[in-house]
This record gives sequence, structure tokens and C-alpha cells, in this order.
Amino acid sequence: MKKIIFALLFCSTAASAASDAERGRSLYMKVGCYQCHGTVGQGGVAGTRLAPDPMAWEAFAQFVHTTADTMPPYREEVLPTSDLKAIYIYLQSIPQPPSVDKIPLLKNRNPP
Repeated sequence: MKKIIFALLFCSTAASAASDAERGRSLYMKVGCYQCHGTVGQGGVAGTRLAPDPMAWEAFAQFVHTTADTMPPYREEVLPTSDLKAIYIYLQSIPQPPSVDKIPLLKNRNPP
């Protein structure tokens, strides 16, 4: 019985995390984060890399809400903390890219 309850709780938590990540991805696109930081947080010319392995939540939230740097601040009134948390969960859900030796085209490349 304990195993069944644990399994149900685990599945419920996993489903909730997946739902939060999907909501976060949608917000990430809607708010326009992708325009500078790339569609999977990989970074670009205008924005730094956010994922995988984003910075600690507290630092992330503080920066996004109060930055005076090149990125405009997304204050609580514009991007509520609950929405920012969903975006953060999305960034956490982005997996590490495969290593170079796992990509056949790069692995078998002969140096010039």
C-alpha cells in the first residue's frame, strides 16, 4: 500500500512539474525571452545562456525583477513571480546537450 501511495505521489509531482515546465515554456516565448536568450535558453548575441543549469532561483528572480543592465527589468507588475517561477522551471527542464563524441558528424570529423 505504501508503494502505491508513493508511486501516485511521485507521478502527480512529475506531472505537475511537466505542466509547470510547459507553462513556463509558453510564457518564455510569450514574454519574448527567446528573442535574446534563444528558444532553449542557449544564449545569443543579445542575451546570455540561461540553460541548461540556470543560476540559483533567488539570484535569477532578483536579476530579472530589478536589473539595470542591458536587459530591461521585468518588474513584478509586468512579470509576476509565479510566472517567472514557471519560466525558471522550464529552464531547469532543458536537458544538457549531447557531448561532442556522441554526435557522429562531429565525432568522425577529420581535423584540417
